[in-house]
Amino acid sequence: MNKPVDMPQAVTGRQTMTPSEAFVETLVAHGVKDVFGIVGSAYMDALDLFPLAGIRFISVAHEQGGGHMADGYSRVSGKHGVCIAQNGPGITNFVTSTAAAFWAHSPVVVITPETGSMTLGLGGFQETEQLPIFSKITKYQAHVNNKARMAELTSRAFDRAQLEMGPTQLNIPRDFFYGDIECEIPRPIAIERGAGGEASLAAAAELLAQAKFPVILAGGGIVMGDGQKEAIALAERLNAPVATSYLHNDTFPARHPLWCGPLGYQGSKAAMKLISQADVVLALGTRLGPFGTLPQHGIDYWPKNAKIIQVDADAKMLGLVKTIAVGICGDARAAAASLLARLAGKQLAADGNRDERIRRIAAEKKAWEDELTGWTHEKDAWSLEVSKGVNGMHPREMLRALEKAMPAHAMVSTDIGNICSVSNSYLRFDEPRSMFAAMSFGNCGYAFPTIIGAKVAAPDRPAIAYVGDGAWGMSFGELQTCVREKIPVTAVVFNNGQWGAEKKNHVDFYENRFVGVNLDEQPSWAAVAKAMGAEGVRIDSVSQVGDALRAAAAAQRDGKTTVLEMMVTRELGDPFRRDALSLPRRHLAKYQATAAK
Repeated sequence: MNKPVDMPQAVTGRQTMTPSEAFVETLVAHGVKDVFGIVGSAYMDALDLFPLAGIRFISVAHEQGGGHMADGYSRVSGKHGVCIAQNGPGITNFVTSTAAAFWAHSPVVVITPETGSMTLGLGGFQETEQLPIFSKITKYQAHVNNKARMAELTSRAFDRAQLEMGPTQLNIPRDFFYGDIECEIPRPIAIERGAGGEASLAAAAELLAQAKFPVILAGGGIVMGDGQKEAIALAERLNAPVATSYLHNDTFPARHPLWCGPLGYQGSKAAMKLISQADVVLALGTRLGPFGTLPQHGIDYWPKNAKIIQVDADAKMLGLVKTIAVGICGDARAAAASLLARLAGKQLAADGNRDERIRRIAAEKKAWEDELTGWTHEKDAWSLEVSKGVNGMHPREMLRALEKAMPAHAMVSTDIGNICSVSNSYLRFDEPRSMFAAMSFGNCGYAFPTIIGAKVAAPDRPAIAYVGDGAWGMSFGELQTCVREKIPVTAVVFNNGQWGAEKKNHVDFYENRFVGVNLDEQPSWAAVAKAMGAEGVRIDSVSQVGDALRAAAAAQRDGKTTVLEMMVTRELGDPFRRDALSLPRRHLAKYQATAAK
């Protein structure tokens, strides 16, 4: 493992240096301490300088994992996450992780060394056009077209990642790391975002003052803007129930009496029932993505007649998904503080029914918690059949046990899939920058490398990944990274021998005609973990879950990574994409008999 020296300061003034030195000095100027990737000759001259510059190079098992680590690092720290790899195939392996960072609004800088400038277009070894590949999944692309511009364009890629709230690409022909240039290392641009326009803030404050049942939908912008304190103060002024947006369960503290849980897939019935009664919804720092407002649990909860106030730092998101009454282009933290100031001393319509609303919030939350506690089996016919005489834990009982044993200050990443999605009902946090999911991109293999990056950024916090066995098959190779680089995390692997989300679609739409969804003859993932130098524990009973999670969290303090293999039943939660599927129709005779079954 590379052990960086104390972080030096970037050089100042115009000086003669190599492009590699200019590149590394610019990273130093932007506070880069960790870079994730796989070694390659394309950037080796710059890599040679990393240790002296105080930059730790974290060698990963696969470039996609390195990109997810950079994403997790940035989401915890609020700083840049950085990844780099060999030109060509090493760079194309960053595509999926970059797309995930794009939808998470993560300021990841993807550094893509390219084929040499004099052979580009000749079809040489490890050559591809690297800019078009990333054009739709980055906020900005910088191509170093002259080695003298190395520092300028490197710095701009870092500045734009923060300004545009998303990943940027820095593309560098491999021969441009060499030679001599004269330049000055630019200093980072300080970016401050305001509360929004005066007229829109005034209109929003007036709507909130008139609202009899205001509800706040707390989005990821609160976390990215470090605005939880302001969001809490505004919620308390309005005495408004607070729902969290889809996969942003850490935007509002679960211990707070106004917290109601997440909306969207596998969200909180309490949050859904309460927001359905709203006359005004304050969507604070959220784009109101369509997947986070779909009906769930048989509840079409989005209020049809409510006036919506939407706050988003990106003006293009305002009114994009839902019709809004007021749009505020501003920072969630600053907007919440401004709205709170404008409501100070005002008589609020909601004050008249405050006590009744508080009782309703408490009652809905209790009803939902009681339902979750008693939800020990799925009730559809297929689940009832497959659960007969089968050993193993029911996923919801297991998730409830994990929730109760979750260590303080824990960070949790979730993968895509049936059980990971069901966990949305059970993940509660009291501090921001604690939950990380693949968001709208929804790619498998996300959670484990992301939590590794999060642990690098916050080594004192417990780091836990929720992963289905299918997604684990894609990402378990990064156990090598944990062991080699001494990055201790916990992976909770849900082993039910199936691609559960897609299997549920086969149950509901295809008469149990299963194709490609059963994952039979799997290895013991606990044994695989041990063979790779980590700890591995198989869990067969709900009574073992809490102690196992606590022991794994304690092992992190001793520098050990643990895989908890949870042996669960094949029962399945609600389908993932009921909105996107229909019962099959067949026209060709040889397929009609199957469809009629």
